[in-house]
Amino acid sequence: MPAPHTPESTRLDHVGLNVTDLASCARWYGAAFGYEVELELRVDPIDLDIVMLRHPDGTRLELLHRPGASPGPRAADPAEAALTEGFSHLAFDVRGLDGEFARLVLLGAREVMTPRPSPEEGVRMAYLADPEGNLVELVERPEPE
Repeated sequence: MPAPHTPESTRLDHVGLNVTDLASCARWYGAAFGYEVELELRVDPIDLDIVMLRHPDGTRLELLHRPGASPGPRAADPAEAALTEGFSHLAFDVRGLDGEFARLVLLGAREVMTPRPSPEEGVRMAYLADPEGNLVELVERPEPE
């Protein structure tokens, strides 16, 4: 009989993002959010290249590239993204939302939704698109008391 599931027995390991330019995206997510290359892999039978990024807090973002891949739907904003089932966006918790938003735009992100109150009380949010057009949400939650 399998061991009972507990909340401590599982956690999200990583999120995979298919991209056109692995090196460029790895540099951007490194400069934007502090991710570093953890490992690089090649899966020869399907011509797939992988760069696993790791943040100092332990979260991981897997970038994948396979020649011949075609662009999938990329929503222009969160409302459009909610009309398609499947991947919608990546979200990062930040401090100093306005400054982080401006910094990421200078790094090449496209403004989608400027900083504003979130529907979640006491929280602020903003949306950008990374250099390849993937939606990225920035969330600023109140400091714990």
